[in-house]
Amino acid sequence: MGESRLERLLARLQQFYGLLPTPPRAPFALFVWEVLATRSLPSKRDAALTALKRIPAVTPDAMRRAPPAKLEAAVALAGAYAEQRLRALRAGVDLFRRTPELPSVIRGPLPAAVRTLERLPRVGESLTRRMLLFAADRPVFPIDRGLHRVARRLGYGSPAHDGRRSVPVVQRALRRELRREVSAMRRASVYLSHHASVTCTERDPRCGACPLLADCPHGQQRA
Repeated sequence: MGESRLERLLARLQQFYGLLPTPPRAPFALFVWEVLATRSLPSKRDAALTALKRIPAVTPDAMRRAPPAKLEAAVALAGAYAEQRLRALRAGVDLFRRTPELPSVIRGPLPAAVRTLERLPRVGESLTRRMLLFAADRPVFPIDRGLHRVARRLGYGSPAHDGRRSVPVVQRALRRELRREVSAMRRASVYLSHHASVTCTERDPRCGACPLLADCPHGQQRA
């Protein structure tokens, strides 16, 4: 089977952005990544994560023991909503410490895995799916608001569906082209989400600098 359109677009994004950092595989570290990434830019997320590693505070026990002032200063590097991030992290620490079996549970039967993950603080639109994909090796595709926006602009989905109704349609379209391969889904999640954050933004997309302009119906209309 030949390379799909989406795979060609992802190759172009990788050439444009270079090798991007991927979310951690350890469940708690991935949860921390999500807390820092929500409503933040990749550069700020990475700065905050680096600061937490220096404390160190990237395991439940280590974060619980971390000096509050150092923890607050590290989280503040992610930008606005610092108090909300700190509350989410503290709630996550409590859950992970009460549920040491969580890493094995999310690799087990899917219903139990989803129920456990849904107990985590809601820090993003696709936390459960991203945890299943990156920490549990499951072929599910997370799609948050930014990724959904990029996919719709690229022509994925159906004109008959709009708003939240289009999310499952877009998910199915992307998954078909990624052939349900975990590694391909991870790559797509990383590059499409990054593209949504730094180039294909909601209010002022930089279409003139976009490496996908030639294949983007939305960008062609704006050009």
